[in-house]
Amino acid sequence: METDRKYLFTTRIPVRWGDMDFYGHVNNTVYFRFFEQARVEWIEGEGFRVGPDVPTGAVIINADCTFLLPVNYPATVLVKMYAGQPGRSSVMTWYELYVEGDERLYATGSSKVVWMDTRTGKSVPLPDTLRARFY
Repeated sequence: METDRKYLFTTRIPVRWGDMDFYGHVNNTVYFRFFEQARVEWIEGEGFRVGPDVPTGAVIINADCTFLLPVNYPATVLVKMYAGQPGRSSVMTWYELYVEGDERLYATGSSKVVWMDTRTGKSVPLPDTLRARFY
């Protein structure tokens, strides 16, 4: 992790049998769900509700994942979330994915989070209380 990234949050997520693919490991699309779950839990932990009826909220405009090691059932993943310096309405977030009980890094990812007016679909400034968490 680069020094300009600030640690924000860690969550534990059990791997479900249905998360696996034909090859017997967690399907690549599920990693994005793991990152999403961490992001949503962090946002809610900061006091912001996530849902279709909120006036403003976080959306992502890009996402990536680098798969380093396969995750297999049964397991519990640990997702660590980090953030960079915020812009007016956005902030870069990064993720590290581990398997509980194993110090090896299984995947890394990132996403650019934009705060949006849900009625207009236009970006709005990050809430000040949220912005303060990035420093």
